Amino acid sequence: MQVILLEDVKSLGKKGDVVKVSDGYARNFILPKKLGLEATEKNLKELAIQKAEEEARQKAIYEEAVEFGKKLEAKSVTLEIKGGEGGRTFGSVTAKEIAAAIEEQLGFDIDKKKLVLADPIKNAGSYTVGIKLHPKVTAEMKVNVKTV
Repeated sequence: MQVILLEDVKSLGKKGDVVKVSDGYARNFILPKKLGLEATEKNLKELAIQKAEEEARQKAIYEEAVEFGKKLEAKSVTLEIKGGEGGRTFGSVTAKEIAAAIEEQLGFDIDKKKLVLADPIKNAGSYTVGIKLHPKVTAEMKVNVKTV
């Protein structure tokens, strides 16, 4: 019997997969626990429609992330941190401070976990910080650090 999985089933497949299982396994485990549906023509058509809708939604999210990334790349943020001689700072600039500065100066709410810092920023100067907006989209933004 062919079954369309409604949830991920260990060692069988992921949600949306059409898998072939024995009749007993389908009747006694998958169907009663609502882990899958029988793969009839009607259910297969509904699955195809759902996949198309999901694909269109993911494409819209991707395009929105690309557009937002272009906006971010055109802007920069300036941070002031206490420092000593030679532009050396006391401590380092963290992703949390950069995210707070972006929200304060530009009005964009970005999660600190999405910021990608190659190395901790410990000196005054201009740096490029990556912002992971989507699994396929990473924008780069200039961050200027000044010592006070």
